[in-house]
Amino acid sequence: MTVKQKPLPKVWKAGLGDTRLAEGMSPRRNNDYLKIGDVARLVGISPTVIRTWESLGLARPRRTASRYRLYTPDDVRLLKRASFLRKVRGMNAPAIVQMLRSEGRDQPARDGNASAVGAHLRQLRMSKGLSLRTVAKAAGISIGFLSALERSHMSASVGTLRKLARYYKTNILEFYDTGGRNRYLVRPRDRKVLEAGEGVRMELLAWGGTVMEPHLFRIAPRAGSGESYTHLGEEFLYILEGELEIFLHDEEYRLKAGDSFYFESAVPHKWTNPGSSETLVLWVNTPPTF
Repeated sequence: MTVKQKPLPKVWKAGLGDTRLAEGMSPRRNNDYLKIGDVARLVGISPTVIRTWESLGLARPRRTASRYRLYTPDDVRLLKRASFLRKVRGMNAPAIVQMLRSEGRDQPARDGNASAVGAHLRQLRMSKGLSLRTVAKAAGISIGFLSALERSHMSASVGTLRKLARYYKTNILEFYDTGGRNRYLVRPRDRKVLEAGEGVRMELLAWGGTVMEPHLFRIAPRAGSGESYTHLGEEFLYILEGELEIFLHDEEYRLKAGDSFYFESAVPHKWTNPGSSETLVLWVNTPPTF
């Protein structure tokens, strides 16, 4: 008896709403693209795991103009291999990345953002004549991790990026590619994006001589800033979706959708998403020293 395989869904007819490709994205046949739910079903892992792996470079989905993820058959094959290594070989995410890289299966970044951060960090270190050992020790990270970060093989948490920025006497804003003409209006497809560790995506909402630094944070379940950090200025948060757990010193605050929060950035702080779904936060720093 022959079993007919269910055809892959055509994403343009799947109710995404906005199916326009992001600027610079190469067109393909309509049925080449899959939504994240379809990929999760085919691979046998949750959408949350896929988004977390994406931050490590295990998948590089295309995006519509409204930032919906679109996956190709090549993405599915890569994720199936990663899922096999996770379930059968018992490998964690960093080990999977290294294995896929040794097999020549890893994918380069499509938006150039991760590579821009790595190249910028390397340029900063080289311009000051510093060794990997010196910078790694100052930031409290391993030499191997810093090397992988500079080569864009890994991404760093917000806490680590902040430490590196402070060591180089700059701020995280400088890690974005903020070149080009400044605009009063920033469309979703034009936002500057920074992946800050596993499951944390920072989208810059305005730039260029501003006195405020507004972001949209997308935080996957259980993802967060890493260790506590401090900097100059003040911060305002508004929770759009999900939950956020934030610690000031040792005092814990649990925020939910609709809550707002204001504090001085000099207070040691760290944060995490304690929920089971993605958290969206409007996060504003002033002055832009984050």
